[in-house]
Amino acid sequence: MKTILIVDDEPAARYGLRKALEAKYRIAEADSAEAAREALPREQPDLVLLDVVLPGQDGLSFLRWIREQGSEVPVLMVSALDTAKTAVEALQLGAADYLVKGFELEELRQRVSTLLKLATLEKENDALRRRLTTEGQFGQMIGRSAEMRRAFEMADRVAPTDSTVLILGESGTGKDLLAQEIHARSPRSGKAYVAVNCAALPETLIESELFGYERGAFTGAAQQKKGKFELASGGTIFLDEIGDMNPVTQAKVLRVLENRTIERLGATQSISVDVRVISATHRNLQAEIRAGKFREDLFYRLRVVTIELPPLRAHKEDIALLAGGFLRLHGARLGRNARLKREAMAAVEKYDWPGNVRELKNALERSVVLSRGDEIGIEDLPGEVVHGEAISRRHSGEELDNGIGERDFREAKRKFEVAYLTKQLASHRWNVSRTAATIGLHRQSLQEKLRELGIRRPGREPLEEE
Repeated sequence: MKTILIVDDEPAARYGLRKALEAKYRIAEADSAEAAREALPREQPDLVLLDVVLPGQDGLSFLRWIREQGSEVPVLMVSALDTAKTAVEALQLGAADYLVKGFELEELRQRVSTLLKLATLEKENDALRRRLTTEGQFGQMIGRSAEMRRAFEMADRVAPTDSTVLILGESGTGKDLLAQEIHARSPRSGKAYVAVNCAALPETLIESELFGYERGAFTGAAQQKKGKFELASGGTIFLDEIGDMNPVTQAKVLRVLENRTIERLGATQSISVDVRVISATHRNLQAEIRAGKFREDLFYRLRVVTIELPPLRAHKEDIALLAGGFLRLHGARLGRNARLKREAMAAVEKYDWPGNVRELKNALERSVVLSRGDEIGIEDLPGEVVHGEAISRRHSGEELDNGIGERDFREAKRKFEVAYLTKQLASHRWNVSRTAATIGLHRQSLQEKLRELGIRRPGREPLEEE
């Protein structure tokens, strides 16, 4: 039998609520917020009926306290105050529903029944998510290898908390998807999820993007703008590729984590922010610390919980599972029942996939589009997959023909440009803006040259342009 805790200072009101509900539920009572605090662990209620007006601590303050303790017990607020402001505040604090006194008893029974059913469904959904996690599924991500299940289970355990999470893994392993699912399983899931690619933002813009600015803070600041931290308040901010963040911005992010406040550029006052921070990087941050490129104090703030996503070559047993999922996805969009022939699957499983899961997904999309029928043969796969030679190896600066041996000047110039630009891009992690600044070209000029020469990032990933 479900238990309902009635919190109301009026004995007559408690008596009426008890008589209306005791035929179907076990009833516990408290005449104040203080008494209810003692009753919660003792009675373990499935639902709380909470009056707004109470002696001592009022009902809204008690509701806030319940949520601060991490309890998700449904709370039905009951009040004689028929004001929209009170109702809205109660719902914002986490109340499941709001009733104004003078209601019909049948309406009360219906509301209670509905809330208990919803709570039961939520528990069943949580149990199903946990089972799927142990079986190798975490939101949009799948993987049955021991490494992936370990990552999924850790993410599932940390999701309901407010702990800071650091996700490690190569580009294309799914760090962004993991961060999204952690947010979706957290108490903040109904609030904002704001993602920031720290590597894609120039140093001159990253602070204004993260912290915002006041009107007139710099040339071109015609009006006030909120930053990403402010926009994410109440929810989650995902700082992708935080290892590429400059030291000055690192110091300001550290202050946000320590004080939970930000300052817009050009402002004189701090603004409080309530935000959970999830960060990710492909870099070895401990090596970056030794090299003086990353703050050690920020590193320890970020890595309260660390989750590592392995490269695809380290869990090849998941390739067939992933390939099947991507083929269904692409096939459904194109109205095809796509599948890999045996020799094509063998090539896909043998290849090392330097661009990881993202490269696999894109390669299979290309194959589905180009194949003449539903069956994808080895001839439909990208050449590097068939021959087992990654683009990154073919285009490494040392091995690429630099054109010195060419007799024709134009061909020698073309080969030199390909070798030179490929090596420069690789040394800047294929970030176009940074490469252009280093070699003395405008970003647009470099982009045009890359298109002209047909240079693409390893794994056929889009170039990071800004």
